Amino acid sequence: MKAAVVESFDLPPVDGDYREPEAADGETVVTIEAAALSPIVKRLASGRHYSSTATAGFVPGVDGVGIDDQGQRVYFLFPKAPFGSMAERSLAAINMTVPVPGALASDRAAAIVTAALASWVALTRRAQIRAGETVLVLGATGASGSMALQTARHLGARKVVAVGRNAEKLQRLDADVRISLASSEADASLRHQFDEGIDIVLDFVWGEPAARVIRAATGHRGSAAGEPPLRYVQLGTMAGEDISIRGDALRSSGLLLMGSGIGSVAVADLLAGAGELLAAAPEAKFHTDFESLPLRMVKEAWSGDADTRYILRPGG
Repeated sequence: MKAAVVESFDLPPVDGDYREPEAADGETVVTIEAAALSPIVKRLASGRHYSSTATAGFVPGVDGVGIDDQGQRVYFLFPKAPFGSMAERSLAAINMTVPVPGALASDRAAAIVTAALASWVALTRRAQIRAGETVLVLGATGASGSMALQTARHLGARKVVAVGRNAEKLQRLDADVRISLASSEADASLRHQFDEGIDIVLDFVWGEPAARVIRAATGHRGSAAGEPPLRYVQLGTMAGEDISIRGDALRSSGLLLMGSGIGSVAVADLLAGAGELLAAAPEAKFHTDFESLPLRMVKEAWSGDADTRYILRPGG
């Protein structure tokens, strides 16, 4: 079968041939209709993700949409190695699939899950959002960040605050407040929002931007009555792997640091979240921009625009 194949961790996958998957008990061969090229896929394919264990010679792709052995259209997560989702067919555990609503095209379903699953799971499993709360999204101009604004509203947020560097992109987002970190007023604006009350932060970037947000959230706190809790959920490290936090920032504030991802969330919860997200998508009218390309163009997608979410389609 045709597939993208990782032959070296230092190079993009190549468009080539790969052996056919064969299902054992409890497994299904999925005929792929759409597979997302997301940041985690690239990091796994380069051996740089914290959960990386594979050696070269595998098909990349952690999820996709396709037709299972029973003729049902499904979304599947974490196919059985070495058969990733960027191929004509892949191999998935039956209990790692959920149905895709008929109203969603396969490429759109794949794009929505890859962009929104992180925020959906973070809000429902880790932060446990309650109706009427305020959510700040750091890294809001990216595909996952912009979807986080939508999922927060759908799950009951009263107010959403978008934070990023690109002022032009921020203005296109559906948010109650938009703060550009490139502005000289950014730190004062962040402080004002935390003074007004932020319940949850979803952080897709970490690094220096996260340090600024945490300083704005925790500086000059220490109320004798106690500070309100702030659930800070770390989701990605696009701006840096490390930050420095003062000890008194934790002692004097209600800051609760947590992560959301493989390990801090059970795989069963990730799959359940994907099912909930897909079921909600048609009525919620979630929107995310993506570019759909044939699988044979995997190399071009791999080195394409970092701000574009690519969906690969076998046979396209």
